[in-house]
Amino acid sequence: MNWHAHVTVATVIEDNGRFLLVEEQQRGRLVLNQPAGHLEPGESLIEAALRETLEETGWTVEIQGLVGVGLYTAPSNGVTYYRTTFFGRPLSHDAQRPLDTGIERALWLTPAEMQAEAERLRSPLVAKAVEHYLAGHRYPLSLIF
Repeated sequence: MNWHAHVTVATVIEDNGRFLLVEEQQRGRLVLNQPAGHLEPGESLIEAALRETLEETGWTVEIQGLVGVGLYTAPSNGVTYYRTTFFGRPLSHDAQRPLDTGIERALWLTPAEMQAEAERLRSPLVAKAVEHYLAGHRYPLSLIF
């Protein structure tokens, strides 16, 4: 069998009831996503989450724990993603840092603002990650080995 899932990470970063998201280009439209991306060779999941968050938002964050893991098969291409979602807090922002290609901007939204933009979410995992975080799904980093 030649099938494999793509390993990805995402971060749920909260500051005073607002969540850090990115507005990015996907197939000609602007969508909203958590800072997220693919694991690179030799990287730990936490290192990937820190790197992706910085590259996509300009924010240095502290990863505090795990929200959960999930599978998502994108209907547009049939690719399955295995996503590990972390939570953390913002530490500092570099407004001059160039953002990854395709990222238009980083923004902070409340859950209500995210719900109002539900049709623009890149995948159902975006809302699910915040819902799980708000419901108390916060696990120690020691779950990862």
